[in-house]
Amino acid sequence: MEVRSKALFEEAKRYIPGGVNSPVRAFGAVGRTPRFIVSARGDRIVDVDGNEMIDYVCSWGPGILGHAHLRVIEKVREACGRGLSFGAPTENEVVLARMIAQMIPSMEVSRLVSSGTEAVMSVVRAARGYTGRDKIIKFKGCYHGHSDGLLVKAGSGALTTSVPDSAGVPADYTKNTLVALYNDRESVEALFRADPEGIAAVVIEPVAANMGVVPPQPGFLEFLREITERYGALLIFDEVITGFRLALGGAQEYYRVTPDLTALGKIVGGGMPIGAYGGRREIMEMVSPIGPVYQAGTLSGNPVATAAGIETLRILQEDPGIYKRLEDKAEKIACAVRETAGDTVCVNRAGSLLGIFFTSRKVTDYESALSSDTARYAAWFSHLLDRGIYVAPSQFEALFLSDAHTDEDIENTCRVMRAFF
Repeated sequence: MEVRSKALFEEAKRYIPGGVNSPVRAFGAVGRTPRFIVSARGDRIVDVDGNEMIDYVCSWGPGILGHAHLRVIEKVREACGRGLSFGAPTENEVVLARMIAQMIPSMEVSRLVSSGTEAVMSVVRAARGYTGRDKIIKFKGCYHGHSDGLLVKAGSGALTTSVPDSAGVPADYTKNTLVALYNDRESVEALFRADPEGIAAVVIEPVAANMGVVPPQPGFLEFLREITERYGALLIFDEVITGFRLALGGAQEYYRVTPDLTALGKIVGGGMPIGAYGGRREIMEMVSPIGPVYQAGTLSGNPVATAAGIETLRILQEDPGIYKRLEDKAEKIACAVRETAGDTVCVNRAGSLLGIFFTSRKVTDYESALSSDTARYAAWFSHLLDRGIYVAPSQFEALFLSDAHTDEDIENTCRVMRAFF
């Protein structure tokens, strides 16, 4: 039943582009009406029509503890009581930066910002400032936020300068963004050979989770570490999704590859609007006010968001066994789908990140991801939604697990998924 959600969506379209404040929320890829959510607790969300659903979106990743964790909510209440925003330094900023450095040692020095998009935009600027070079390499199918210089797609060949992937982005903004193919070493080699002294950095999602979860093939991240060092470029991990989710130290701990710079997203704030970027001291000291790379933000280090983030990270530190529990839950779902659907689907998993592709091909890159049957995914999405299970409304997104998902809910999810196939 979606009566109130449908009415709200129609009204929203009068005042908000497409009726939503982020495109995927419109449910356009699955042909349904978006559910308008009123509350969430644990692994459940509730919409305006009173429908309760098991949630596998988890605010697109940061809900690793589940929704409205009591300890986190209490810290947020306390912080709100002291004021919402100061535009001035607070002790919590120091505490959170210290915790990030302890948990992700490569982030020796970090700067708090307000979103993952801002973090990646800023870390690329820092890399260019440090190296004195202009060009960066990104990978087709990897999403790094909607900043102009990164919102691009590949041309007809790996060496083709990128063209904007959105109206409103001048071609000059993307002329220094080169696009390689994920899990394809030769495409990266070719770009470096073509301009051995012009590339400032390689930026990558260590697990490509914005094309439906595509893990790196063995040795690929190690190759990127080696080739960037060989050519004097920096390696940037966009861990907006993988940071603190695959391990306490993120994907770089999980895969044992250390980047020069890292970008983090809203998990740093327990799901509140926040982000961070950081790396080695000599690179980060290029950032203003001690260096020439300018970046600023009134809401950076917001006291409410930092309070939520500190408590979230403390809980993760106290209970590192959470990662094994999350992986076990994800693997149960993966096995249920594989055993029932057989070779009609490809199931990829990296830690608790789960991708279910409706294709018989092995999905290792953007092109193989695009072989998915999106109409069948939409039918699967509706099958789940109508039975109280909420997954991403797009084939090219991840399923996220939280520590609040109970064994009973995992079993129920597996049963519903098996029934579709």
